[in-house]
Amino acid sequence: MRKPSLRLAISAALALLATAAHAQDPLSYARYNEVRTTDLYLDLKADFSRKTLAGYAELTLNWLDKNVRTLVLDTRQLKIARVQVQNDDGRWVPVSYLLDRPDPKKGQALRISLRSQPKKVRVYYNTAPTAGALQWLTPMQTLSGKRPFMFSQSQAIEARSWAPVQDTPAVRFTYGARIEAPAGMRVVMSAENDPQATGAGGWKFRMPQPVPSYLLAIAIGEIDVRTVGPRSAVYAEPGRIEAAAFELADTEKMIAAAESLYGPYRWGRYDMIVLPPSFPIGGMENPRMTFLTPTMIAGDRSLNDLIAHELAHSWSGNLVTNASWKHWWLNEGFTTYVTTRIIEILYGLEVADMNLQVEQEEALASLKDIPAAKQALLTRDPDVNPETYTDEGLAYPKGAWFLRTLEQRAGREVFDPFLRGWFDQHAFQSATTEQFLAYLRANLLDKHPNVMSQAELDEWLYGAGIPATAQRVVSQRFKAVDAQRDAWLKGEQATADLTARSWSAPEWMHFLNDIDNKASAQQLRELDQTFALKTSKNNEIAYRFYLASVHAGYDVREQLDAFLMSVGRQKFVVPLYTALLKNPRDAAWAKSVFAKARPRYHPETQKSVDRLLKK
Repeated sequence: MRKPSLRLAISAALALLATAAHAQDPLSYARYNEVRTTDLYLDLKADFSRKTLAGYAELTLNWLDKNVRTLVLDTRQLKIARVQVQNDDGRWVPVSYLLDRPDPKKGQALRISLRSQPKKVRVYYNTAPTAGALQWLTPMQTLSGKRPFMFSQSQAIEARSWAPVQDTPAVRFTYGARIEAPAGMRVVMSAENDPQATGAGGWKFRMPQPVPSYLLAIAIGEIDVRTVGPRSAVYAEPGRIEAAAFELADTEKMIAAAESLYGPYRWGRYDMIVLPPSFPIGGMENPRMTFLTPTMIAGDRSLNDLIAHELAHSWSGNLVTNASWKHWWLNEGFTTYVTTRIIEILYGLEVADMNLQVEQEEALASLKDIPAAKQALLTRDPDVNPETYTDEGLAYPKGAWFLRTLEQRAGREVFDPFLRGWFDQHAFQSATTEQFLAYLRANLLDKHPNVMSQAELDEWLYGAGIPATAQRVVSQRFKAVDAQRDAWLKGEQATADLTARSWSAPEWMHFLNDIDNKASAQQLRELDQTFALKTSKNNEIAYRFYLASVHAGYDVREQLDAFLMSVGRQKFVVPLYTALLKNPRDAAWAKSVFAKARPRYHPETQKSVDRLLKK
């Protein structure tokens, strides 16, 4: 009986040491070892004519160092009007403050000078029209064309561009808000949303669970709502609401599947909003209100793995959060692993294996474009240089592959309780890789030393590429696709004889990935004429077909122009522009398309393509 207790005690001690040794987040000015935000209240008014949010942020503080008299917050392009503190008698009084010179990556430190250690501080401010987190859409950029739209994307360090906060995942806080918006527009936030709310007196929100700043989220626009389950609703523009509700009908089944593996869903409701097409990523796991790209709407629920992924973050990322972006794989690698497990329960092992094989193959293909130093899950360097962090995209599949390797060797009867224990014991906390390793050793490797050696563990965490010991999943359905693909590429099988009309989305994605840079323009023309790929409603399929067409020289400009003008998801947009710009016959055309499309894109997408043009 003593050994388990001793092991747990050692694990806890190691975790505390890891936390103590963890360096200050290099992407934040906040001195959160001295004082921490415990609650945030926002009172803001949205002005679409000026493209600003204006009002105040009220921070409730927990002073850890009794000698400190300065509060440092992260800001970016915020115009500070005044700062007040609440005295013991409840009165609000002004205090002095200083804004540092702006840093291009980190923004500006707001340094508030104090005579005591007040419990509450208010910062009155307004955002800049160019706030990195906020995209302000004109009515013409929405479905109805009637009203403008605004949405946020705070990850990784853009919350500071619309609220003065300790903008680091190391700090978690509850929050509330009152938001004023123009008549006829609904406001939603990553908090408790009342589908019956009218906005009279301002739209009011409360997030009772502590979250890091990057999960602050807001959207304002002509938004409708539909219930899709006992604890889920979907929000979207009126012209998209019915399609969104159909696509998301399996949400409750997904929640139940995740709960069967990793314990109760701890966030109350799981609502979603499908945003306009300029949303730069597939989905953002903002708790209680996942933000989604409309590119996942295929009409047949074939891209529901995206929903499973964002839901999985309710355990990995939102419940247990990487303490700094150096440990990004703790969010995304874990979530990608959990996603596959949810898909397997809902749609079967065959579908899960197909999705997983595509994921693994794309990970291996990506290695040629990623510097070896950024292929590690974790850098050994001190947590002071973000330039040495792992490639963001690779963290997803490589982290998941590492966890899958542990699962395969330990067995699910051992690994599943182990992973659930990680979520349970670190719920609503921010964690480092060192803390996970302490937990891994104490709860798995010490008990089952044959699961993984220290050398192999180091290779997974600190080595380049994917370790040779990693098992690749092999889908039986993909084997049949591969046989047809090889014969078709050699000209031994006619396009009309492909059994592709019965292929699922993963089968098409696998096939198109494999023929990219191999198929001729004539072969792609035949594929298109037979299966109408350039007009596919499945954006994952259409994107891959466009990419292969650009590489092969098959003309898809009419459809590609419409795609690039209407879709702002970086996963699609950046590779397509990259391919076009590398091709002399397409480069000038690509630049002309981007000149038209750029105002429609989110600032992050704009910057990504701007960098390509500079090259």
